[in-house]
Amino acid sequence: MDDEKMAEKERKRREIRERLEAQLKSSQKKKGFMTPERKKRLRQLLRRKAADEVKRQQEQKEKERQRVIGERTGESKSLPDDVDQLQEICKQYHNRIYKLNEDKWDLELITCLKEYEIADLQSRVNDMRGKFIIPPLKKVSKYQTQLEKMRQWTYKLAKMDMRGALKSVKKEIELDDKHKKTETKPVWAAETKAVKQTVETTEIDAGEIDAGEIDDYDDDEE
Repeated sequence: MDDEKMAEKERKRREIRERLEAQLKSSQKKKGFMTPERKKRLRQLLRRKAADEVKRQQEQKEKERQRVIGERTGESKSLPDDVDQLQEICKQYHNRIYKLNEDKWDLELITCLKEYEIADLQSRVNDMRGKFIIPPLKKVSKYQTQLEKMRQWTYKLAKMDMRGALKSVKKEIELDDKHKKTETKPVWAAETKAVKQTVETTEIDAGEIDAGEIDDYDDDEE
């Protein structure tokens, strides 16, 4: 009886374990096609292909360069011993080099003009689309920005015309009759002048009387 119970328990445990393992396997996601090993292998292949492509382009450029040099210089010839012929050959090469330099400068000028036209057209297209080129910004400290603002404000304040900013006001204030300056002299001045005239008249009359008495006295003595 005990053996049967133990066997039954063991069988149930085995079923539970198998069920859990099946659920665990089904819950695990299937790995994708691009595993890390395949990604690494693909990178190596791409790098190798890019290196081969660069090498092939370099070889092609070198072959093109040799071909152009051969066309321009021609086949190597045995140089004569005559000095005049050598000078003539040197002059021909010099003229050819001079002509090639002229063509080079012309092509460079045409290239610069085309680049300028392309940049101008690109800027116009950006303006029409509403896209503007953002200039490169540099990080500026807050303290430096405040100093720059204070310096600009001080410079503007120094150049500001304070008198020109003031409003011109006309002198239209009228004084009252009490405050107006009268042209006539005050009463005390008129009285002082009258007293002076009276004193002067009295002195003159006294002088005339004294002179008349002196003349009468002289007549009596005679």
